[in-house]
Amino acid sequence: MSIDESTAAKVAKLARIKVEEDALPALAQEFNAVLGFIEQLNEVDVEGVEPMVSVTPMRLKRREDVVNDGDQQDKVLSNAPDAREGFFTVPKVVD
Repeated sequence: MSIDESTAAKVAKLARIKVEEDALPALAQEFNAVLGFIEQLNEVDVEGVEPMVSVTPMRLKRREDVVNDGDQQDKVLSNAPDAREGFFTVPKVVD
């Protein structure tokens, strides 16, 4: 896949990055370098390689998956500028 200057300009616009016209060829070249590196990574054989969480073998700590509300409603609502009946109160935005 190759990125041309018009595609680089579209990507810059989508990313809301101002890129001058004279900088578009260099940007397109950088995009192509990144895509070339990704294509190289696709050539690597990872068959039989287990996913890792760290470079050193370790097990992740497990916890019981329990749903609770934290029992801190009063503490949370103490930060609210306006709270009524146990909820945050916000001003009406839409008429």
